[in-house]
Formats: sequence, C-alpha cells, structure tokens
Amino acid sequence: MKSEKTRKKKKESLGSRLLRYLGRFFLWLGLTLVVLLAGAYVFFLYINKGPSEHFRDLFVTSAMESSAGGILAKIYLTDEEIEAIRQRNQVAEFTDVTDPTLIHVIAAENKSSEETTDTTDTAVGTEDALVTSADPDGDGIEIHEVHGPMYSGKMMIVYDPSRVHVSAISEFTHSGGGWTLAQHVEKSGAVAGINGGKYEDVSGMGIGGWPEGLVISNGELRMGDPGGTYGVYGFTNDNVLVVGNMTAGQALSMGVRDAVTFGPALIINGKSAGYQGIGSGLNPRTAIGQRADGAVLLLVIEGRKTSSLGAAMSDLIEVMQEYGAVNAANLDGGMSSSMIYNGEMVVSNCQLRDERRMPTAFVVYPQSAENTQ
Repeated sequence: MKSEKTRKKKKESLGSRLLRYLGRFFLWLGLTLVVLLAGAYVFFLYINKGPSEHFRDLFVTSAMESSAGGILAKIYLTDEEIEAIRQRNQVAEFTDVTDPTLIHVIAAENKSSEETTDTTDTAVGTEDALVTSADPDGDGIEIHEVHGPMYSGKMMIVYDPSRVHVSAISEFTHSGGGWTLAQHVEKSGAVAGINGGKYEDVSGMGIGGWPEGLVISNGELRMGDPGGTYGVYGFTNDNVLVVGNMTAGQALSMGVRDAVTFGPALIINGKSAGYQGIGSGLNPRTAIGQRADGAVLLLVIEGRKTSSLGAAMSDLIEVMQEYGAVNAANLDGGMSSSMIYNGEMVVSNCQLRDERRMPTAFVVYPQSAENTQ
C-alpha cells in the first residue's frame, strides 16, 4: 500500500516537473520573441526615422519595389513621405525610341559565311558556330561574372540576336499558373533563358498566369490593345532590340516579333537614362540590352542575400554601358530574377516559396536551330 502511494507521488512529481519545464520553455520562447520583435521594431525605426537620409532612402526604395516588403516602410512613414523619397530616387522616363539603323547585326552574317579568318582575337564564321577566344566551344554564348560594391551576378552575351525569342505560356488566365524559367527553356527547346516581363503579382503571391502590359511572341500580339501605349522591349524581324514607348499597333507595324513590357528603359540610342539620387533601391534585377554589332546582353543580378544585396537602376546602366549596350531596358526583378544555361540555374534568388512561375521569358535557341517556335 505504501509503495503504491510512493509510485503515485513519483508520477505526480514527474508530471508536475514536466509541466514546470514546459512552462519555463514557453515563457523563455515568448520573451525571446518579444525581444526580437522589439529589437526589429527599433532597428527599422532607426532606419526610417534616423539621422541618415541616404540609408533611409535606400531602404525605403528597396522595400517599396518588393511585392510584400513595403509594409516595413509604411509602418513608420506616411504615404506622402514615401512618395517624396521615391521621387528623389528614380530613373527619368525616356521619350525616345530605338533607332534601328544604329545596330549592324553581323552575327547572323558571320554564322553563314564560308570565309575564315584568324580566330586569335576576332570572330570567325562557320556553318554552325561563331568562335572567339572568349567562346572556345563555339556555342555562340559567353557568360561573365559581374560585381559591384553591393551586388554580384552574371552577364550572358549571345552573339546571334536571331536566337533570342519570347517564350509565353499556352494560355493567359488569372486562375492558372505560369511556367518556371526551367519549363520555359525546356518547352521552347532552348539552351538558355532569363525571366521576362511584368505579370499580376498581388502581395508577392502571384502564380504567373496573367501578364500585364504587352506580350508579342513569334509575331503574334498575345496581350495588349493594338491602340494602347506600352513600354516595348523586344526584337524586330531584323533582330534589332527595340526599346521605347509605343502602341502595340506601331510595334507590329515596325516588325517587332518578340517583346514584353516592364521598364524603365536604361539606354536608348547610346544615351543613358538620367536618374536622381541612388536611382531606385537595391534589389535583384534582370535587364536586356544589345551592342552595336547586334550581340544581345542578358544581365541578371542576385539580391536579398548577405553575399549580394542587389543593384539599383543606376548600377544596371553602368554595367550595360561597360559591355557596350546601345539600347537596354530593365525587365522584371525581385524573386523572378534568374538565369539558366545548359540546364543549370546559374543565377537564382532568395525564394520564400517554390521557384517563381511566370507567363513570359526570354529564351535562347540552339545555334543550329531555325530559331522559330
């Protein structure tokens, strides 16, 4: 009888100790969360209201370009204060449109040329390959690492602009999902690709099924009103990158075969866009450009990582100028920014959920293909 009472006391003692330990754990956890939240609140309060105008502007412009991050600025600042900061740090809108005569597309000509020249430092044409010292495997693509004070990324150079096209999902719907970049590349039979244009993405939860603005794919107007004015960023039938604002009807009339909308334009006809302050915040970025010789420049910058916070629009302009862009434009950025080459994701960004799905992408067809979808 006594041993049974003793066992009950031991069980009660063990149960009470367990409850006591659990209570202490949850109390510690709660206090830790309170301290972390209080610390985060004070940190962002200091950023938004502190003495450094530069860091405040950098944080606010970066946060407001994020689909969901803007709340971190709106907690502390009024809409009027945020708008004033954004106005002080922006890229000026262009009124010009690409002059196609400034681009001399030589890559396609070299590709079919039967003449051969010294390949030590210059390009040489063969039936299926364009070889340079920077492209020893002759696939017509170079990839360079790019770095800045706050960012890192990749620049892909495609010698033959006729290989670069817009991939678009089969059907645009608000309820259906888009394709991942890997799917765009695979379904197009492409060897490389980057993310494309603007799409519906409320609070960063978009599923990539509905593009916004204009979409032209393989000469067909897939999205947009023929009379509506859009930022048009894409290629003509003569393989010239067009950058500028025009109606969809004008774009089709001038022979635009593949294009999307995002922006802003970064360089038009060799003239870079003007910008104020830091020229927007630091974020993952994607941009497209073209050199005078026709080679296409595909730039993707990593961001929101400790190793690469991201780039401002002014950074994109500088990189594109460094690589000789005559025309260039900003594409969709943030978590969409990514680059694939030969089946490998060579640039990706911080994902809060699965790989981003998108309605459009710029893809690069194989060098020996007919380059039609």
